[in-house]
Amino acid sequence: AGLMICNLYLPNGNPVTSEKLTYKLKWMDCLYSYTKSLVNLGKPAIILGDFNVIPHDIDCKSPAKWIDDALYHPEVRSKFFKILNLGYYDAIRLKTASKEVFTQWDYQGGAWQKNDGVRIDHLLLNPQAADLLISCGIDKYLRSSDKPSDHVPVWIKFTDQE
Repeated sequence: AGLMICNLYLPNGNPVTSEKLTYKLKWMDCLYSYTKSLVNLGKPAIILGDFNVIPHDIDCKSPAKWIDDALYHPEVRSKFFKILNLGYYDAIRLKTASKEVFTQWDYQGGAWQKNDGVRIDHLLLNPQAADLLISCGIDKYLRSSDKPSDHVPVWIKFTDQE
């Protein structure tokens, strides 16, 4: 019984011409093995955190800007989809197909003011957790606070399991 929560920070992987990308890809292979063991755990499980992965074009304002970045690298995205294909659900995308649903805006270049953000913080649910999902969201307004983080909180609400 109970909800299993796995919070993570997946390495950034930049620059892509360095060993940092190789490290990120190996890290994702380990994550795949771990998530494989949780998908059919028999109880709700959520994998959440800063994945440093932009899964789809709609998850960034300017896809062309990210072509040479580890966050949007084809191998990184492929490994992310491989995890989803185990049977995980992207909670935010279960609740919206809208564009410009972002969780992070760089401090430079007026990214916040231009809403030039990315969605790299994710809530992945195994089937049992997806069955309990009521709502989820992104508290974008916190990015306009004094001295904010470049990321905003992502939250989820489940029905009572009892």
